[in-house]
Amino acid sequence: MIRSELVQKIASENSDLRLEEVERIVDTFFDSIVEQLAAGGRVELRGFGAFSTRSRESRTGRNPRTGAAVDVKAKNVPYFKPGKEMRERLNG
Repeated sequence: MIRSELVQKIASENSDLRLEEVERIVDTFFDSIVEQLAAGGRVELRGFGAFSTRSRESRTGRNPRTGAAVDVKAKNVPYFKPGKEMRERLNG
């Protein structure tokens, strides 16, 4: 499912909301998650999962075309851990 499909599904299930309102709600939801992660925080949605960041150390990588060594800087990457309820629904 892509973002536009999510917006359409929410709009179809909530006929009292205009499409523009649903888009603004979805944008606000995702923006809030990104802002919290950018600030070094964590976002937990009970029954769904938790979003957090993990630190990656700097390292020497390889260019796959040439095989030349490339320095890769340290960075933070997003991480998602599914909740217990989601894991049970997927595997049960």
